[in-house]
Amino acid sequence: MRRRLLSSTLLVAAIAILLLGVPLGVVVSRLIVDDAAQQLRADATRLVGEVEYARIQETPLDPQQLEQKYPNRYIQIFERGNPPKATVVGTPPPSGQQMTEDAESDSGIFVRVSRDRAQVEQDVYARLLLIVALAVAALAVAVGLAIVQSRRLALPLRDLAMIAERLGSGDARPSKHRYGIPELDRVAQVLDRSATRISDLLTREREFATDASHQLRTPLTGLTMRLEEIVASADHPEVVREEGEAAIVQAERLTAVIDELLAAARRQRHSQAEPISIDQVLVQQVTEWDPVFRGVGRKLVLAGTRDLKALATTGGFGQVIATLLENSLRHGGGTVTVTTSSGDNYVVIEVTDEGPGIDDEIAPKIFERNVSGGGGTGLGLTLARALAAADGGRLELVRRRPATFAIFLRPADDHGRTRVVSGPA
Repeated sequence: MRRRLLSSTLLVAAIAILLLGVPLGVVVSRLIVDDAAQQLRADATRLVGEVEYARIQETPLDPQQLEQKYPNRYIQIFERGNPPKATVVGTPPPSGQQMTEDAESDSGIFVRVSRDRAQVEQDVYARLLLIVALAVAALAVAVGLAIVQSRRLALPLRDLAMIAERLGSGDARPSKHRYGIPELDRVAQVLDRSATRISDLLTREREFATDASHQLRTPLTGLTMRLEEIVASADHPEVVREEGEAAIVQAERLTAVIDELLAAARRQRHSQAEPISIDQVLVQQVTEWDPVFRGVGRKLVLAGTRDLKALATTGGFGQVIATLLENSLRHGGGTVTVTTSSGDNYVVIEVTDEGPGIDDEIAPKIFERNVSGGGGTGLGLTLARALAAADGGRLELVRRRPATFAIFLRPADDHGRTRVVSGPA
């Protein structure tokens, strides 16, 4: 590109110099020749007057004075008489290389003034040489400007190419370089916006991979526990069948979680929210988690209003409950109670335990990514809140001590509710 810019600039400069220099040279040469001829004509006219005046005063002409007054001139003066008088001043120029002008008075005085044409031509050559020197200087300036301009244009383009190459290699940092050239600055702005979009896409992809691994961990843990129960109860066919059916349910739930993750990746979860039975999801989760709680000497209890329906997705809502139960198991203590209630605007599901609660320093940012108070991944509550929001609800920390989380969902049906004060899982 730099070569093209240099060659094009030089070509334009050369054409401009030729278009201006050639006519200028012709005009200057003609002006010099015409000026020389005009000077000779003026000398002849003035000399006729001087000769006429000397004749009237009857003063003889002095050739030396004329030679000093008209240097580099060859003068011939003829006076009418019988015979005619002739006066010659100076050295005649070579034949064929002279410029001559004549003048004649009314009294019969004839004057011819000549000069060497080579002197005029030397003056013309000197002026033409000056014009050529100026043209060369102008061409040199054009070359310098072309080099500067080509660098100014080529270096930003190289920089933009490097930025594009960097984007293709996965480094999606905006460069924020500007070059003072509107067109190149526009390209740089577009590349910066593209870098921002690519960075966002890469961040979402990484978050999706992290979220997927975290959300799949809980169903896989439950499935592993069921398989362990099957192995431990190999001598009891009824227990094996029961645990096998539970393992199948767990595998189906794992498939549902994968579908939920894919739907969330495609941003289709809002359109999939539908009326679901709150009790059905809660019973399923309690059935899966109750053996784990019993294994560590703790209880899992359901309380509140039964037969509630809300707008959500079974997999998403189940994953939120599973996250809260796992959070209570790892960081809480005592009995974990899942309480359901309803109002005019929301169906509320609260999960609380009897543990020490959440530290005041962590509580304001408990839902932020990578924030954990007990050495966890810091992703569970963040993902749970995102899943609840995707279903059109929300997840909030309503009490710090003991820790109480509440899920607010949009109600779907107001019929068939049964109030249960308390009951074991």
